[in-house]
Amino acid sequence: MTPDFMTRARSRLVRYGPDFFEGEIASAQGTRVFTADGTPILDFTSGQMSAVLGHSHPEITETIRDYAGRLAHLYSGMLSEPVVALAEALTDSLPEGLDRVLLLSTGGESNEAAIRMAKCFTGGWEVVSFAQSWHGMTGGAAAATFSAGRKGYGPGMPGAFAIPAPSAYRPRFGEDGPGWRELLAADFRLIDAQSNGGLAAFIAEPILSTGGILDLPEGYLRALKEECEARGMLLILDEAQTGLGRTGLMYAFERDGVTPDILTLSKTLGAGLPLAATITSAEIEQVCAERGFLFYTTHVSDPLPAAVGLKVMEIVTRDRLAERAGQMGEVLRGRLRDLGQKHARIGDVRGRGLLCGLEVVEDRASKTPANAYGKAVMKRCMELGLSVNIAALEGMTSIFRIAPPLTVSEAEIDEAVSLMDRALAEC
Repeated sequence: MTPDFMTRARSRLVRYGPDFFEGEIASAQGTRVFTADGTPILDFTSGQMSAVLGHSHPEITETIRDYAGRLAHLYSGMLSEPVVALAEALTDSLPEGLDRVLLLSTGGESNEAAIRMAKCFTGGWEVVSFAQSWHGMTGGAAAATFSAGRKGYGPGMPGAFAIPAPSAYRPRFGEDGPGWRELLAADFRLIDAQSNGGLAAFIAEPILSTGGILDLPEGYLRALKEECEARGMLLILDEAQTGLGRTGLMYAFERDGVTPDILTLSKTLGAGLPLAATITSAEIEQVCAERGFLFYTTHVSDPLPAAVGLKVMEIVTRDRLAERAGQMGEVLRGRLRDLGQKHARIGDVRGRGLLCGLEVVEDRASKTPANAYGKAVMKRCMELGLSVNIAALEGMTSIFRIAPPLTVSEAEIDEAVSLMDRALAEC
């Protein structure tokens, strides 16, 4: 790293949320990123929860080289073979009712398209999400995001409502309070009371990641779909982090045996490149098209990222990485629970597949989040050569989000847990 690298960065870059890592990242390979001086860092966040195949996967690299040299970008009305083939691969991997694909660039963009589509189809304008949600930074997606970023920008999109997400670790009314079914029904009665009659959609993550790795209880998505259907609303599922095998299934919603009206994919679909998809039924697409649905962007249906997504689908399926994520996730959570036997400030270990959460607390009796301790442990992990992420949001810095690539080895899991063990002790 040149001596003035961070000075140059701070003098030219807009600060957009997280603190910048104190150093220059020069390369990445597999499960590790490397600083300019060659220091390896074990990446247990898969970049921004995206690099599901690890960094610089040779087949992905070759695909990028191929299409960069012959077909990277087109006029938005032109189509290429990778776009059509990826749409076919996605719909073939999904249940009936998810039959039409719109290929975009980012998760916020795919959620924006889904929300616009739901409004166009239903004629409504009100969108409900979880109070711990994160769906993106564009207008409609930001209005449905309640984890952070709501203050200081004036009024958001009208018609945005929120309900609390269920938490097994911190039940809303204690261990003896009402169950999630009763609470969900009560929450929708409150939504009904606030609605102006224009309910269009509920948008949800099957596992709320930024919200603290809150895994919705089994059966919750089916009950949520029923509440939506009773009101003429669409159910949008945002599988930015859970799609493409991370939870042990190709798609997290499969566990509950329910099909969303609209599915959005991003992060994992491009394995680190900007690629997203909004997927819906032929019926919804037909009605929206008849009503003039418009989502015309510069990089819609671009061939290069589509070719990468197609290769990601091929590798995840061929190498049975969803099944592998389930197996390695059991190993990882087992090792993290072992840490819980050693460190009294570990309050909870949760998650599914290779999307795991570890929460640190002041003490297990009170379950008070240990935010300062969490930030200190994360910093020490990085110093030791391990990248594990905590949400850099007020009140959320006690929950580690751990999401290594689906290709992670058991030896790398042991190495990461050993480094985390040391950081927890030293802090």
